[in-house]
Amino acid sequence: MVPELPMTLDRRASRPLARQVADHLREAAAQGLLRIGDRLPSTRALAASLGVSRTVTAAAYEQLVAEGWIEAKHGSGSFLAAEPPVPGGLRRTTRSVRTDPRRGSSAPPDAQVDLRPGSPWAAGLVESTWRRAWRRAGDAAPDPRPVRAGLPAYRAAVAEHLLRHRGLGVSGGAVLATGGTSAALTELALAWLEPGDAVAVEEPGYPRAVGALRAAGLRVLPVRVDGGGLVVDDLPENARAVYCTPAHQFPLGARLSASRRMALVQWARDTGATIIEDDYDGELRYDVAPLPMLAAVGPDVVVHLGTSSKIMTPTLGVGWMVAPRSIIAAVLAYRNSAGIGPSLAGQRVVTAMAESGDLSRHLRRVRRELAVRRDIVASKLATAGRVVVGDRAGAHLVTLVDGPDDERWAIAAAAASGVALDGVGRCFAGVPDMAGITLGYAAPARRDDLERGLEVFLNLARG
Repeated sequence: MVPELPMTLDRRASRPLARQVADHLREAAAQGLLRIGDRLPSTRALAASLGVSRTVTAAAYEQLVAEGWIEAKHGSGSFLAAEPPVPGGLRRTTRSVRTDPRRGSSAPPDAQVDLRPGSPWAAGLVESTWRRAWRRAGDAAPDPRPVRAGLPAYRAAVAEHLLRHRGLGVSGGAVLATGGTSAALTELALAWLEPGDAVAVEEPGYPRAVGALRAAGLRVLPVRVDGGGLVVDDLPENARAVYCTPAHQFPLGARLSASRRMALVQWARDTGATIIEDDYDGELRYDVAPLPMLAAVGPDVVVHLGTSSKIMTPTLGVGWMVAPRSIIAAVLAYRNSAGIGPSLAGQRVVTAMAESGDLSRHLRRVRRELAVRRDIVASKLATAGRVVVGDRAGAHLVTLVDGPDDERWAIAAAAASGVALDGVGRCFAGVPDMAGITLGYAAPARRDDLERGLEVFLNLARG
């Protein structure tokens, strides 16, 4: 699925809404936000996100199918089939970014240095440790049937991990194995919430979470964040749930203050809402001890989500969920009806690493390395006169730029030099009110690669 596309419809305009939607999609394709082969949101999901009837979005898609720009595949969805011009005759330029970066770019080469957020320091996994865990996982006999809740040994290992590294005391019975935080959020949306329910999200926030919620037919209500994290006083009373990243707000990096944590839990109890706590990199903190997790403060109203992909590798495809019994029962019922469940192979590898102590040793190594890398990035940005946004935690930080044009230009220009960057703009569910570059520092295998990619960005900024 493509990232969320910024669309604003003018209900007072003489142009029909369906035509406005079609024009927005054409423009997104012409500007490179959509590429040939990208799957578009369903007409229902797009209608829900725009606050219009499904007939509007269906008519827009039918028009684009008739024009040949998109292709509808039965049972699979709608896909971009060609790159149309922007309405009015403007076309994407093919001139090099090096000669005229603000006007557009040719297709970027394969990135030699990846500075996008969301990747772990996979190179930090010791080869002998990795192989030993897989060999031990392979000792188990093949499973004759799926294990919907997850392997008991894995659930026990996660409970021990949460106690050791996150200070959360739970039994293995309160843990469900998942396919990662995004997969778990999708399950919650389909098993616990109803189509049309309102879910509050951080603004800016994690775009994949917004995409998962909208794809499930839920209404997304953006709520602003500041230096203290989610502004709890701005939460709407009609929200059935709130999705947040309290340990390290994505993307701006704030830590939800203790007072706001208590206020958020009380808000959920007063309104009957559910808090979805995405602890995507909560193990990675380099300055002070992390505050107690929301799941420890309000276990009756909080669903805690964690993942192995940010601390080890997405190869394993597993995470975990800690939730009240009623929610666990609903998710298991959904899995049974849909015939789905998380990877057992990945669970066995994580279990083997946890039981041998290799997981704890790996985490200590990751914390040491990423603390040094963050200091390198922050120091170079400060020397260049750039402001760093975010706590001393996680695997990314943000540096602001003047506006969305500068953000897009920096990303495209860096790509032409073999460096992959990401921007803050795509993290808004609504219209962006700030712009910046989100610099991940975990993906490069070596520090030299990190510094080389960072130098490319800083040289572009100086130029």
